[in-house]
Amino acid sequence: MRTQFAGTSLRRKLIGWSSRQRLFGWLLVAYLFALPLTVMAAPLANRLAHHPSPYLALHGADPVAWQEWNPATVALARQQNKLLFVSIGYFSCHWCHVMQQESYSDPRIAEVLNHDFIPVKVDRELNAALDAEMIEFARRSRGVAGWPLNVFITPEGYPLYATLYSKPDQFLGLITKLSERWQTGSQELKAAARKTAGSGKPVAAAPVKPSPDIAATWRKRLVEETLAMADSLRGGLDQARKFPIAPQLTSLLQIQEHHPDERLAAWLKLTLDRMMKGGLHDHVGGGFFRYTVDPDWHTPHYEKMLYDNAQLALLYLRAARILGKPQYREISFETLDFMLAEMRDAETGAFIASTSAVDGEGREGGVYLWSREQLRLMLSPDQFALASRVWGLEAAAESDLGYLPQQMREPTAVELTQLETVYRKLREVRRQRHLPKDDKLLAGLNGLALKALSEAAAEDPRYRRPADEVKNFLARQLWQKDGLRQGMGKGKLFGSAELEGYAYAATGLRYYARLSRKAADHALADKLAREAWRRFHSARGFRLAGTTLLASENWQASIVDGAIPSPSAELITASLASGDKTLRRKGSEALGFTIPSIGRGLFMQASLVATMDVTAR
Repeated sequence: MRTQFAGTSLRRKLIGWSSRQRLFGWLLVAYLFALPLTVMAAPLANRLAHHPSPYLALHGADPVAWQEWNPATVALARQQNKLLFVSIGYFSCHWCHVMQQESYSDPRIAEVLNHDFIPVKVDRELNAALDAEMIEFARRSRGVAGWPLNVFITPEGYPLYATLYSKPDQFLGLITKLSERWQTGSQELKAAARKTAGSGKPVAAAPVKPSPDIAATWRKRLVEETLAMADSLRGGLDQARKFPIAPQLTSLLQIQEHHPDERLAAWLKLTLDRMMKGGLHDHVGGGFFRYTVDPDWHTPHYEKMLYDNAQLALLYLRAARILGKPQYREISFETLDFMLAEMRDAETGAFIASTSAVDGEGREGGVYLWSREQLRLMLSPDQFALASRVWGLEAAAESDLGYLPQQMREPTAVELTQLETVYRKLREVRRQRHLPKDDKLLAGLNGLALKALSEAAAEDPRYRRPADEVKNFLARQLWQKDGLRQGMGKGKLFGSAELEGYAYAATGLRYYARLSRKAADHALADKLAREAWRRFHSARGFRLAGTTLLASENWQASIVDGAIPSPSAELITASLASGDKTLRRKGSEALGFTIPSIGRGLFMQASLVATMDVTAR
């Protein structure tokens, strides 16, 4: 706009000039008008339409000119000296969809993002390392984290500011103010971002040789720490929301097997019982939801993740033996059957990433909820009376869409048998409801599934063929000459796998090799483990990816557990279980480096504690 005014003013002054002066003047006008074309880049275009990631493809029609997270995008931000607006989410995230509908479809917001920022959409399951570092930045700088996670990153690659879901007007105000602040003080903001960045320092402490005494100390501390946080009445942790905490439960169950503790056994049984009887468990179709929004395990967040169900299937299978409760074995097989029925890709035999929290009409829980009227039409009077007693239909429904079937009252053995007929009727109707799915096939998550299937196949041969197919998918399609791929979407391979992809795939292949008893399967597991050590470990510790494109590298002696086990602990465990001396040595040395770095928070290092316990025995 300023250039246009300058050109118009000059044009008026040309009147009365000599021909030579006019020629010079017109050249100057041409220069002024051409200057913005050389300095300003062409308008950005949305690059996500038809992306093989269903989550990214969902944003392909947004007016926001979404870019992918890659070196070219970061280079563009540096060239234009603009902040990167990096929005991280995943397909089954309900609030990610809400923010898309409210904010990323708003032309006012799109105009600011497109003009003043480089907007980037990230599928957290394809960029797990970037997501982990941004989650940590949000926790460190804001005290909270979650998805959608929106982070403003400087062109040099330093995170500056993080925010979660916000209403459109609030979000518009934020990006407008931040844009104005950047225009007047970008150097100051860059300096602030550099100052708060992680140091990326190498692991300094000398390793300590693992010993039975250290293992015993860690084990006791973990148990006491867990029991201090435990909800002794409702199971799980004493928190407002209840998560399945599968890595911790798996590690504590292993400790209970070899070092029995009556208090721990009671809490484990209470937690597993409440999870399988309450709303976290889908009593109609099988499988487990991500978490419940209440402390009583009643109201779930309705997405189902492959990583939860693969871990819980294995957890319940082991718990049946260790805790002496055969019904846990039934839940384990039911969960595997759900995965095979609802999460299996027909062409490859591998498993998809998740199913959505919303139905095809965008209603949260729409696939799983039932009104009284619907149930009366579907069920006989006796069946409706039974459902009403067990599911608590006499109370008001917590959702406008109706009730979620769960055991609000303990049914008798006869009632459980009768309920199977009710569940069968509901399943028939539910097949007609549309459930969106994230059909990415990820290496790491299929490694977790292969681990569960391989152990289950040792007890029930019907899981052997699915295990074979997942192993073949990893070995023949995702394992390439240049290394393991992150996964596959719409028949296309994604980029290089990160640490968790290698670690979980190597562990899954190790479990499969025990089942197949083939040297070639053991060799492939070793090959993946060796490649993981080469790519993601050094004297500085572990890193989650070859590069995150951020300015500072984040090396860690040990990576904590999250919803999935610590990938560093998984790699150490897989290597210690190998017949290869070099891998065992690498695993033992890395375990030794973790010992001086571990503080009081052993609950978030439960997988590592379990590894230490196995090593010491």
